[in-house]
Amino acid sequence: MTTTLRPTEPLQRTADGSRSRHYAVCVNSRPVGTLHLATHPVFGPAVAQLLDLRVQGPDRGRGRGTVAALAAEEVARSWNCRRIEATVPAEEHALLRLAGALGYVERNRNLAKALPERPPELPAGSRGRRMTEAEFGPWLVQAEERYARTVVERGASPQEARAKAARDHAALLPEGIATPDVLISVLEHDARQVGTLWVAQRHDGAYVYDVEVAPDHRGRGHGRTLMLVAEGDAIAAGATRIGLNVFAGNTPALSLYASLGYAPTRIHLYKHLL
Repeated sequence: MTTTLRPTEPLQRTADGSRSRHYAVCVNSRPVGTLHLATHPVFGPAVAQLLDLRVQGPDRGRGRGTVAALAAEEVARSWNCRRIEATVPAEEHALLRLAGALGYVERNRNLAKALPERPPELPAGSRGRRMTEAEFGPWLVQAEERYARTVVERGASPQEARAKAARDHAALLPEGIATPDVLISVLEHDARQVGTLWVAQRHDGAYVYDVEVAPDHRGRGHGRTLMLVAEGDAIAAGATRIGLNVFAGNTPALSLYASLGYAPTRIHLYKHLL
């Protein structure tokens, strides 16, 4: 039996070069699933996104999804894409195994936890305070640089990474430090600044966008304290859930978040197209 992709709509194109198309996954012309392929809204037309791949129950476990994913890669190559990305729910273990077998690599993952009713206590000598306007400018420059480096390490070009960092920060902080539902804090320990924190309230709960311990104060538990500050801020704002993103390979951060009760919700993957 032959598994193929059959377009179910004309190729959708925009003036900026973006593309999108839905397909039926077929076995000998018989539809057994669906697939949606598009170019990336941020990284542009050189990066494809496998937005959806579904195979109907009776045809699962027969390699249909594998062939469909490989066919999607060929379509992406014909669009002149050099990378393809996909996001898989953390509980979809079969899809994660399939992605690994096809050569996809984890770039980052989303984590979340339910918040307790009361804010956690901070270690003796530690306190969080709001960042001042004077501190915000230098912090923003450094935050964008850190973010761009992590994007480069996960397959983007330096130009793509810098552009993404600038766009994302401008979109998330349109009014700077005064942006509504945003709290940017400084952690002090024994009256010395040891780290910074950026937490925002979203429709699905609180979200930690950035947590950074000063280089000369690392390895002393301040990262954990920053996360406790984040949870306290979230609880004070009425949130019952808090989430964050962590890049693959950041073993210390993954261990810290696991010890605090965070669990993965979505896994973001990528693959270079040769």
